[in-house]
Amino acid sequence: MKDDVQKTTNENVDATMRSFEGATKATQTIAGEIADYTRRSFEHGAKSMEKLLGAKSPDKAFEIQTKYAKAAYESYVSHATKLGQLYADLGQEAFKS
Repeated sequence: MKDDVQKTTNENVDATMRSFEGATKATQTIAGEIADYTRRSFEHGAKSMEKLLGAKSPDKAFEIQTKYAKAAYESYVSHATKLGQLYADLGQEAFKS
């Protein structure tokens, strides 16, 4: 009986460790994606600001702003979709046995 209890305890500890490993990897992936998106977003904003400051006319400035807004929106939607999938994967990983 003592061996059975020890075996069950070891199996439970192993299962818990595997569960934490999967969740940790998924969380690290999410953090990496957020950091990458933040970096790219900042770089794109800085480049757009440089272009905006160099605009020769109000029409050109409006065009630059419009392009920036469209690209920023598309990037955000893409990022949010990807993060949604990563969070779904994290949820699945967290509830594995």
